[in-house]
Amino acid sequence: MAPARNRDHGPAVALTMTLPRTVAGASADELILGLDTFGDVTFAPDGSRNSDAQVLRDVVAQATLADQLGVDAITLGEHHRDDFAISSPEIALAAIAGKTERILLGTGVTVLSSDDPVRVYERFATLDAVSSGRAEVILGRGSFTESFPLFGYRLEDYDTLFSEKLELFAQLRSEGPVTWSGRHRTPLVEQEVYPKTEQPNGVNAWIGVGGSPQSVLRSVQIGIPMMLAIIGGAPERFLPFANLYRQTQAELGREQMPLGVHSPGHIAENDAEARDQLWPHFETNRNRIGAERGWPATTRAEFEREADSGSLYVGSPETVAQRIAATVRTLGADRFDLKYSNGTMPHAQQLRSIELYGTVVIPRVRELLRTAD
Repeated sequence: MAPARNRDHGPAVALTMTLPRTVAGASADELILGLDTFGDVTFAPDGSRNSDAQVLRDVVAQATLADQLGVDAITLGEHHRDDFAISSPEIALAAIAGKTERILLGTGVTVLSSDDPVRVYERFATLDAVSSGRAEVILGRGSFTESFPLFGYRLEDYDTLFSEKLELFAQLRSEGPVTWSGRHRTPLVEQEVYPKTEQPNGVNAWIGVGGSPQSVLRSVQIGIPMMLAIIGGAPERFLPFANLYRQTQAELGREQMPLGVHSPGHIAENDAEARDQLWPHFETNRNRIGAERGWPATTRAEFEREADSGSLYVGSPETVAQRIAATVRTLGADRFDLKYSNGTMPHAQQLRSIELYGTVVIPRVRELLRTAD
């Protein structure tokens, strides 16, 4: 997974915590273990670039396999650039819904800042209906910003767009008449939105958070759970955010909300094979985005450090299971999603990674957590 520009900022908030270093999350059996992809554009065995259409068909096949293997969730990220094929994740999820039976169907993320909250809500309420209640949306501001000029929004309004639209989306979840006004959209007066879901709290939603204390507070204040995108560095660095999340809920007298974590990785038969398969795609992807943002070229040593102790879950099934279980215990997470697509990594390697995740890693993570309990 390519490192993304972190525009998730806000006023400084002190992270002085009194909670223990390790906090309780979901039980081993209740923990949600999912997968995530951006529909990274891949290459055929002859070295030619696959069409976006082929990549999208491959994503449907990958999600279908994940469902068959008992993976809990699949999330598709929205992007509007040539290295990712998924610009309309809800459409792909609807196709997946027709081929699957149990897997949760979500986005990671929907760029709410450059979309209309009413249309987003309508689309996900529709997806929820046709999938028999399996839809969920992770709302984010977008670490890539191509959607802003594409849909006529100004980057200067990056923060206010998200805040206003998130407030409206939260009101829409009541599925009653909505009265709302803001700077960036026409007001609503006692407006009904359709279709209605069969869910007690409307469309299931999360807020994607990249590491800003202010975003943690916003998640709690608005009452939508937090999904931490941890794409670099040791996972325990994010413990203050997990603690702030829970502490703020307690201070506001809120019922405890789940905490999700999203990180990249790849699984193969053994550690060496997994790293050797991932490295060239990691390097290409990281350096392409780095060139856009003025970063120095990555190195194999940097990659190895991230694989050893950072947030790159790459290795054998046992290695990856041990590291996921450790992260879940440290942060008290209720959900962990592995971003299994990695730049130009071939479809066949992604399928094998999904197979190992579903058949070996997930059962092993649950076993490790039961033992810890």
